[in-house]
Amino acid sequence: MVSITLPPLLAARWAALQERLVAIADAHPDALLASSMGMEDTLLIHAAAHLPRPPGVFMLDTGRLHAETLALVEVVRARYGIETQVVRPDPQAVRAHVMAHGEFAFYEDVALRKVCCGIRKVEPLRRVLDGHTAWITGQRREQSLTRVELPEAQWDETFGLWKFNPLACWSADEVRAVVRALDVPYNPLHDRGYPSIGCDPCTRTVRPGEDPRAGRWWWEQRDSRECGLHAGNLSSHGQPGVRPRVPLSKVITETSTS
Repeated sequence: MVSITLPPLLAARWAALQERLVAIADAHPDALLASSMGMEDTLLIHAAAHLPRPPGVFMLDTGRLHAETLALVEVVRARYGIETQVVRPDPQAVRAHVMAHGEFAFYEDVALRKVCCGIRKVEPLRRVLDGHTAWITGQRREQSLTRVELPEAQWDETFGLWKFNPLACWSADEVRAVVRALDVPYNPLHDRGYPSIGCDPCTRTVRPGEDPRAGRWWWEQRDSRECGLHAGNLSSHGQPGVRPRVPLSKVITETSTS
């Protein structure tokens, strides 16, 4: 574990995060950490880098990411010695969709936007998770309406494996405070009004008072703003995609023996 100086509450958060990641790694040695190179994800990479058995890290390169996001792959490699697996969509599927619907069809129709996300994000994610028993995300409950019931551990019906969200109960202020205290590298777009960062054409800066994901697919209704990677968030609590909440330690113990 890393020795740091933090206020008591943040120190407790940090210690609990490290313990959870160790428990996840023990139960799921093949777990993968998904990184969009947002602040939550680089914090998780920083924590994971100091584990006895750090998980593999991957990033979905949709072909439309900001240059600042892509640059963090090398930053992570240089800082932590971690090689981020960059997963890209099937170029033929991308080409066929663009030829059929145009390069910016996602602005015209939610269904077409979801098809674009399916090609550029969901299919590559399914491919990289195939054969694994768990993945780890940087999702937090306060990020949007679709995440307010987010559990720290859930069975992912969409991809058929366990999903862990160890930052679920963290606030944005807590994430930023720990990132600054530990000198964790983060995406400079966060300092330019982007609390949530996705594809360049689908992300704008957030106005004062808006929720953190208001800049994602801003032309759509708020309750539709998931891309398919976390489809279970759109299910109500206790419905498919979200197993009933139990203590995280119990979930990890059960999944390690199943």
